[in-house]
Amino acid sequence: MSKKPLIYFLCTGNSCRSQMAEGWARHLGEDRIDVYSAGIESHGLNPRAVSAMKDAGVDISHHTSDLIDPEILNKADYVITLCGDANDKCPITPPHVTRLHWGFEDPAKAAGSEAEITAKFHEVRDAIKERIAKFLEEEINQ
Repeated sequence: MSKKPLIYFLCTGNSCRSQMAEGWARHLGEDRIDVYSAGIESHGLNPRAVSAMKDAGVDISHHTSDLIDPEILNKADYVITLCGDANDKCPITPPHVTRLHWGFEDPAKAAGSEAEITAKFHEVRDAIKERIAKFLEEEINQ
C-alpha cells in the first residue's frame, strides 16, 4: 500500500483560509490524504470561519492555529499557499515538494453589515471547496 499524500495548507495567520482548506480537504479527501495547515504567524482560529464551515456541515472548531512546522513542511507532498503573503514568505521547500499557490480573498478583511461579512465568508468557503474538490479529482484520484 502506498503512503497517503500529505498536503500542507499555508496562510499568513492560520486563522481563516488555511483552516477552511484543511477542513474541506479532510472532509472531501476522507482517509485518502493527510492534511495539515499552518501560518507564517499564529492569529488564532477565526470564529466566523468556524461558523461558515459549520453552516456547510464541516466542524473545524477543534482546529488550532499553528506556526509552520519545518518537519511537516519537509515531509509534505504538496505545500499550498492561500495568500500572497504566505507565498512570498514560505520557507524553501525540498525538491520533492510540489508547491502550489491558490490566492483567495481574505474574508477576515470583509466590511459592511454582519450579513455582508457572513456572505463573504461563505463565498470564500465555497471557492476553497470547489478548488480542493478539483485538486483531489486531478491530483489524488488519478
